[in-house]
Amino acid sequence: MTQETKVDFGFGCMRLPVLEADQPDSFDYEKIESLFDAFLEKGFTYFDTAYTYHGYHAEEAVRKTLVERHPRDSFRLATKMPLRDFKDAEDLENIFQEQLGHCGVEYFDYYLLHNMGTNVYEKCKKYDAFGFVAKKKAEGRIRQVGMSFHDMPELLEEILSQYGEVLDFIQLQINYMDWEQPNVQARRCLEVARRYGKPVTVMEPCKGGTLVNLPEEAEALLKKTRPQASNASWAMRFAASQEGVTRVLSGMNSMEQVEDNTGVFLNFEPISEEEQKVIDQVKEIIEKNTPVPCTGCAYCTHGCPKQIAIPQYFALYNNISRTTGSFSSQNVYYHNLSLKHGKAGDCIGCGQCEKTCPQHLPIRQYLKDVAGKFEAGSSFPTRR
Repeated sequence: MTQETKVDFGFGCMRLPVLEADQPDSFDYEKIESLFDAFLEKGFTYFDTAYTYHGYHAEEAVRKTLVERHPRDSFRLATKMPLRDFKDAEDLENIFQEQLGHCGVEYFDYYLLHNMGTNVYEKCKKYDAFGFVAKKKAEGRIRQVGMSFHDMPELLEEILSQYGEVLDFIQLQINYMDWEQPNVQARRCLEVARRYGKPVTVMEPCKGGTLVNLPEEAEALLKKTRPQASNASWAMRFAASQEGVTRVLSGMNSMEQVEDNTGVFLNFEPISEEEQKVIDQVKEIIEKNTPVPCTGCAYCTHGCPKQIAIPQYFALYNNISRTTGSFSSQNVYYHNLSLKHGKAGDCIGCGQCEKTCPQHLPIRQYLKDVAGKFEAGSSFPTRR
């Protein structure tokens, strides 16, 4: 079902521009400032960051590029409590105070329990994380409480039945690839949120770039239908067209992306029935060409004992399947990454990565596939 009502648009800060690709805190401050300023000039004000983004440095970057340069009432700031990281009730308070300092603010417009799932739900109940955010809202330190959710609709139902009164909104991964995917079940999660009357903010509308960098056959279908429309605009419009969605987030690292994405929401057109048929065809093509449905969030890399560049390796593996380009070039990229990180074949099977993966992917098996493709018979030197 599509909606005609106006949907807000937010700037996601999980993938800010950096100067060195392998250094997540090497921020290109000048570029970030120009992107943030352009976003504000277009009339949009919502910025979404988190404690863990960019190697735990994104909040400070947002302070320098946004908070210290613009009046507090000219923007709305969202950040998140890292449910994977906090140790106990005291730690909830310590991290929250640390975040206020990182961001240079006295309150957060929106504050979320981050990456809620089966792996952290029991801990949240044990240390009353829901009560903690409710208390901070009562104190005026939080204006609206939310939860970013990466799990099955049954768990979402359980949480909302128990703690729904605490939560003002839910943040869900919604895109046309994950709409019916069994490991995400975006449609059913959205339906649960709607039943409980919770407005939904959308994350990963382009699935980490998967719906931007399309196979040639898929892109041709979109261009035939709307010649001037970008691949990203199709994904944004799909997400924003779903009933119950009130905001869509997108990470942007170029002025072209800011212009394109804000244009979608300034002149919003819901997805039509005919366009949905085209999207369904595109989905089939993508599914045939994407062996590893990774979004590149990199949550899996935190705490990896072998420091394996998991999302980068998966992207290289997918590129081989999607394109007709030279395998040797992908092999060179793999070799260069392996000089600073563990190789896929170095995986010891501890499973830490799978516990934190929002997509619930069988990462250990995929790493074996990657190693089989890139490391079998390789003449490149190994990492010491």
